[in-house]
Amino acid sequence: MSLLEQIHTSSDIKKLSRNELPLLAAQIRNKMIDVVSKNGGHLASSLGAVELTIAIHYVFDLPGDTLIWDVGHQSYAHKILTGRNHKFDTLRQYKGISGFAKMKESPYDGFTVGHSSTSISAGLGICYAKGLNRDDSDVISVIGDGSLTAGLAYEGLNQAGDLKRKLIVILNDNDMSISPNVGALSSYLSRTFSAKYLQNMRNRFGVFLKSLPRIGEDMYHIAKRSEESFKAFVTPGMLFEAFNFDYFGPIDGHNLDHLIDILTNIKNPDSPVLLHVTTVKGKGYPPAEKNPVYFHGVGSFAIDTGKSNKKSEPVPSYTQVFGSHMVKFAKTNKKIVAVTAAMPEGTGLIEFSKQYEDRFIDVGIAEQHAVTFSAGLASKGAKPVVAIYSTFLQRAYDQILHDVCIDAHPVVFAIDRGGIVGEDGPTHHGLFDFSYLRSMPNMTIMSPMDENELARMLLTAINHDGPIALRYPRGKGAGVKIQENVKPLEIGHAQVVREGADLLIIAIGQSVFEAVTAAKQLAQKKIFATVINARFVKPLDSALFLEKARRIKKIITVEEHVLAGGFGSAILEMYADNGITNLEFKRIGIDNKFVEHGPQKLLKRDYGIDAAAIIAAGLDLTESDLTGFGPDDIKKNA
Repeated sequence: MSLLEQIHTSSDIKKLSRNELPLLAAQIRNKMIDVVSKNGGHLASSLGAVELTIAIHYVFDLPGDTLIWDVGHQSYAHKILTGRNHKFDTLRQYKGISGFAKMKESPYDGFTVGHSSTSISAGLGICYAKGLNRDDSDVISVIGDGSLTAGLAYEGLNQAGDLKRKLIVILNDNDMSISPNVGALSSYLSRTFSAKYLQNMRNRFGVFLKSLPRIGEDMYHIAKRSEESFKAFVTPGMLFEAFNFDYFGPIDGHNLDHLIDILTNIKNPDSPVLLHVTTVKGKGYPPAEKNPVYFHGVGSFAIDTGKSNKKSEPVPSYTQVFGSHMVKFAKTNKKIVAVTAAMPEGTGLIEFSKQYEDRFIDVGIAEQHAVTFSAGLASKGAKPVVAIYSTFLQRAYDQILHDVCIDAHPVVFAIDRGGIVGEDGPTHHGLFDFSYLRSMPNMTIMSPMDENELARMLLTAINHDGPIALRYPRGKGAGVKIQENVKPLEIGHAQVVREGADLLIIAIGQSVFEAVTAAKQLAQKKIFATVINARFVKPLDSALFLEKARRIKKIITVEEHVLAGGFGSAILEMYADNGITNLEFKRIGIDNKFVEHGPQKLLKRDYGIDAAAIIAAGLDLTESDLTGFGPDDIKKNA
C-alpha cells in the first residue's frame, strides 16, 4: 500500500516520519498530474504548494485549526490529504469535487474561495470570532504573491496589524520575485528568529526597556529599529513589519524539514505573523516548470509531453476573435489602449501586447484600479478597452458606477466569460452582469449572437462616446464568416432572425441559436415563432418589440443570465412602461440560485436555459402537446 493510500484524514499525516514525507509529496504530485491530465485544472500552482501543504497538515491540528487558501488554485494537495483522495478523479467533473476550496464539501476547507486576495480578511474575521468564543486554535491564511497585487489583501493586513490578533499568514511567493535570493543565511535567520524562546526573550526585553525611567521608550524604539534594519538587510520583510506583523523568511518552500521547523516555532503566536516561502510553480513536472503560465489553468494533456490533447479548432473562440480585432482596430485607431487585470492570455491580448507595448497595461489582480485607471485614461482622450472576465468585473462595481458612469467616460468593457463557464463553478460563472450594469445611468450593454457580431460590436463600442459593455461567452464561436470590412451596429437596434405568428421569442447573445433551434422544432408542431436577436440589453429596441407585441401576445425571453433584474426583466419593464399588459409571458434564465460546476451544455440543460426549455415554454404557452419531442429531435433540427 502506498503512503498516500494510508492517508484518510489530516491526523494520519502525523503518523509518518519526516523521512517518509518526500515520498508522500512525490505520490501526491503523481496523483495530481494523472487526474489533471484527464480533467484539466489549475496544475502549476498546486504542484508548487505540495511540500507547504504537507508541512501545514503535519504541524497544525486541522480542522480544529482553520486553514484558508487564497483563490484555491493551490489546494489540490490539501484535498487529497483530507479524505478526498478516493474521489479526486472527479475533480471539476459534473457532480464531482470542486476545483476550489469549498466549505460545503469538507470541514477541512476553512472558507469557500475562488476569487483572489480574500484569505487575509476572511482569516482575520475567523480569528476574531474564535477569540470571542474563547477558542485558542490557530488560523492560517495562505496567499500567493500574485494576490498581493490586490488592495483587499492590504486592507486585511492593515486591520490584522491593528487588532494584533494571532493570525498566521503564509505568503507563497512563486512568480513575482519580490524577494532577494533565498540562501542559507536568510533561512537560518528566519528559523532562529521564529524560535519561541527568542520571541519570548525579545518581548520581555522590550518590556524591560520600556520600564527604564525617562529613557525607556527611546531605548525600546532604538532597539526595535536596529532589529528591523538588520532583518531588512537580509530579508524583504520591512513592508510586513510596517503592518505590525512579525516577518519570517524567505524560506525554501520545498524543504520539508525547514518548513516543519519554522511552522512549529510560529504555531499559536501572540501577534500576527507572516511567513514568506518561495516555491516553484509546476514543481516536479518539467513541462509545468518550463511553462507555468500554460499549466496554470490547463485542459487535458499528454503526461509524457505536456502537450494538449485538444484538437485544433477550425472555429476561433470568442476570446480569439476579440483579441485579433483589437489588433486590427488599433492599427488605425491610435487612441485604443488595452487594459487587463493579470489576464493577458485569458482575455486574448497577448498579440496586442506584443504589437502595441506602449498601449497595453496589465494592472495585476486589481480590477477596481483597472476601471478607475481607465476612467482617467478616457478623461484625457484615450479609448481604453478593459478586458476582464464577467465574474471578476463584479469586484469593480463601485468604480464602474462612480468613476466611469457619472461623467460618462467612454470606457469600453470587454466582458469575457459571460454566462455559464463550466468546470470552475459558482465562483466563476458570469451570470450577474446584465443585472448590475443595466441599472447604471449612461451605460450601454450589448451581447453578440456570433463571432461576426462580436467584431461589429467591438467596433461599435470603440466608436461610442460613453460607457459601453460588450459581453460574450467562453468557448468557440458559431463558425460564421467574419466580415473583412467590419461595420458597426446602430445602437439599440435588434434583428429579426425568423418570422412566425404564434410566438415571439426574444433572445440575447448565444441564446439566439437555442431560440432558433427551438423555433425549428416547434414548427414541426405547426407552432410558428418569430425569433429576435435583441443584440442590446440597454437600450432596448422598444419600437420593434412593441410592434411585435401588438400582434403576438405570447412572448418568451431567453438569456444565459440570472432572471432577477436581467434581460427578461428589462423586456417586461419596457412593456409595462408602455401600458402593454395583456401578454402571456415566460422568461427563460437562471433561477435565484448559484450554478455548480460541470460541462457547459449539461449545465444549460439542467438549469433550463437550452432549446428544450424554450420548446417546453412554447408548448405551455400555446397549450400544445409535448408528445414527440425528445433530445434527438432537437439536435436534428438545430
